[in-house]
Amino acid sequence: MFTPRAQNPAFAALLTLLAAALAAGTTLLAKALGTGALGAPMHALQISHGRFLFALLAISAVTAIMRPRWTRPDLGLHAKRSGLGWGGVTLMFAAAAFIPLSDATAISFLNPVFGMMLAIPLLGERVGPTRWKAAAIALLGVVILTRPGTGAIEVGVLLALGSAVCLGGELIFIKRLSGREGPYQILLINNAIGLGIATLAVIWVWSAPSAPQWAALAGIGVLMALAQTCFVNAMARADASFVAPFFYTALVFAGLYDGLIFGVWPDAISVIGAIVILSGAGLLAWREGRLRPVTQRDL
Repeated sequence: MFTPRAQNPAFAALLTLLAAALAAGTTLLAKALGTGALGAPMHALQISHGRFLFALLAISAVTAIMRPRWTRPDLGLHAKRSGLGWGGVTLMFAAAAFIPLSDATAISFLNPVFGMMLAIPLLGERVGPTRWKAAAIALLGVVILTRPGTGAIEVGVLLALGSAVCLGGELIFIKRLSGREGPYQILLINNAIGLGIATLAVIWVWSAPSAPQWAALAGIGVLMALAQTCFVNAMARADASFVAPFFYTALVFAGLYDGLIFGVWPDAISVIGAIVILSGAGLLAWREGRLRPVTQRDL
C-alpha cells in the first residue's frame, strides 16, 4: 500500500490540465509521424514502440528520484492491463493519421463508457439507468462524428472506437490494481510490459527512423510519462470525480494543436459530436462520484 498525499484540489486541477496538454501533444507528434510530416510515414506499431521505449526510460528516471515503496506485484493483472493499454495506444496513434485530432480525442473519452459496460461481465457490477443514459448520450456523439449521410464511415473513427474499447478494458484492471500497489510501481511495470509487447509487434514493420523522427518518438514517450506522472499526482490530491472533468480539456488542446500545426480546425459536426460525447462522459463521471461515497461506507 502507498501513503496518500494531502488533499489539494486546486493543485490537482492544475496538474490535470497540464496532463491533458501533454497527452494531446503525444497525439500531435504521432500524427506528424503517421502522416509523413517528418519524413516517410511511420507505421503505428513503430510509433507505439517508441512511445513505450522512451516512456519507460523517463518513468524509470522519475521512479529513481521519487524512490517509492514497492510491494509484491500481481503480474497477471499487469499483463492484461498492459496488453489492452498497448492496443489502445496503438489504435489511437493510427486513428490520428486519418481523422482530425479533435475527433480522435473526443472518441477516446468513450473509454469509461466501455469500461462501465465491460465491468458488468468482468466485475459483476450492476449498472443503473442513469449510467446507461450517460452511455447512450456518449455513443450518440460518436454517431454524429461519423457524419451520417456521407455514405461511408471513416477508417479513423473505427480505429478510435477500437482504441476506446481497449482503454475501457484497461480501466477494469487499473481498478483492480489501484489500492494494492503504488502508482509509480504500476506505471513502471505497465510500461515495461508494454515495451515488451511493442518490441515483438514492431519487428515486422521496423524501418530506421530519421533524426527528426527519433526526436518525435522520444517526445511522445517523455510527454506521455510526464502526463502520467501529473495525472497520478492529481489523483492522489483530489477525488477522481473532481479530477476527471479537467482532463476533458485535452480535446481543446488537440483541436488547437491540429489547427495551428496542420491547419485542420474542427468543423460544426466535430464540435457538436464532441459536446455530446463529453456530456455523456461528464454525466457518467458525476454519477460515479455520487456512487463512490456509498461504496466506501459499504466496504
